[in-house]
Amino acid sequence: MGRLLATISQTEDLCSLFQHTQQLLTASVGSRCAQASLVDCVMWISWWLWPLVAICAGDRFRDEAERIMRGTPVIDGHNDLPWQLLTRFNNQLQVEAANLTSLTHTHTNIPKLKAGFVGGQNKDAVKRTLEQIDVIHRMCQMYPETFVCVTNSTGIRQAFQEGKIASLVGVEGGHSIDSSLGVLRTLYHLGMRYMTLTHSCNTPWADNWLVDTGEDKGESQGLSPFGQRVVKEMNRLGVIIDLAHVSVSTMKAALSLSKAPVLFSHSSAYSLCQHRRNVPDDVLQLVNQTGSLVMVNFYNDYVSCKKEATLSQVADHLDHIKKVAGAGAVGFGGDFDGVSRLPLGLEDVSKYPDLVAELLRRQWTEAEVRGVLANNLLRVFEAVERVSDHTQTPEEEPISLDKLQDSCRTNYGYSEAPSFHHQPGVLLASLTTVLLGLCLL
Repeated sequence: MGRLLATISQTEDLCSLFQHTQQLLTASVGSRCAQASLVDCVMWISWWLWPLVAICAGDRFRDEAERIMRGTPVIDGHNDLPWQLLTRFNNQLQVEAANLTSLTHTHTNIPKLKAGFVGGQNKDAVKRTLEQIDVIHRMCQMYPETFVCVTNSTGIRQAFQEGKIASLVGVEGGHSIDSSLGVLRTLYHLGMRYMTLTHSCNTPWADNWLVDTGEDKGESQGLSPFGQRVVKEMNRLGVIIDLAHVSVSTMKAALSLSKAPVLFSHSSAYSLCQHRRNVPDDVLQLVNQTGSLVMVNFYNDYVSCKKEATLSQVADHLDHIKKVAGAGAVGFGGDFDGVSRLPLGLEDVSKYPDLVAELLRRQWTEAEVRGVLANNLLRVFEAVERVSDHTQTPEEEPISLDKLQDSCRTNYGYSEAPSFHHQPGVLLASLTTVLLGLCLL
């Protein structure tokens, strides 16, 4: 037995020794087996072999995961790295501590992205809309060997071929367009290719998930007439509609109205964790019918409804959505660097291969795994691009004035608006706040 342990201790690849180990064990206990019952002999050998079998099986799935991910890198539906750059460094990328190759105390940096085979950050959360779009573009310029900013599905595929991480700009929260179709179009021209209709507050034209908890009052019954125009204009432009953070009524209204598939960029399955940020089964059935996509969030509170969760529980959500909506309806929406609690085994973006290995262990096919990694999102993006038609007349009718409750807003452009009685200085202050609002929302 000492000979066996010495052999293992001097060898890095345990699994390649499995057959040799079996022979050594049989030889070392030959005399024991000659004197013992067959059952005792088999049990004794199994006691030594099973740990090695488990190690080999685990390595096999992990190796298979890495092989698949080299050909199909991860597109993460929601990564808040730009938000970390804002809150920690005020968007100053040249500060030494902000170096993305050595950035600490975050879930994401360049080495972790490469270790996790991440090929696309499909939800760089743009919370201060224009400033954060600028940060994403500067990040691509500062690290051209790692990141490339893209605006279409072809760009994502090209980034994969070049071994780079595709960064696709999105806006998290329809409040960022300030109820203006013109701002929506302007953000599109700046590179935005998907937008979450709400965040954790209502817009004047769509209801958020807190309506379903009773913490907010429903104002739009899902989508107001202006909200419907926003959806139609997003279809026309080729902007992906993101339904994470919205109420169930808004989910159903958008899924019914949109001519293109939609996505939930970072939501999980309500049946497994009854949190209103998650997607209920009746909506998952609509996801299946419309060819849409749910990208599973890793935040513990949405995975287990507790402060602790595990990688296996995340896989349970993926399994459930696959069962109800189909394998083509599943993706990853980790929410790294946007949440405070992550599952054991998924502590940062470098852990993606372990999650893929778990799916393989659960008998997911290679095609299904490639779908959850990237191909399902690319399918949705390509469908959105096919539906878009820039030759159509843009939506122009503005939101009705009575829906605007923002005290910082002027009512220029509304013929029915009462005349202003502000002093010039007061009006200037209001205009400045509006302009800043476009950057800060």
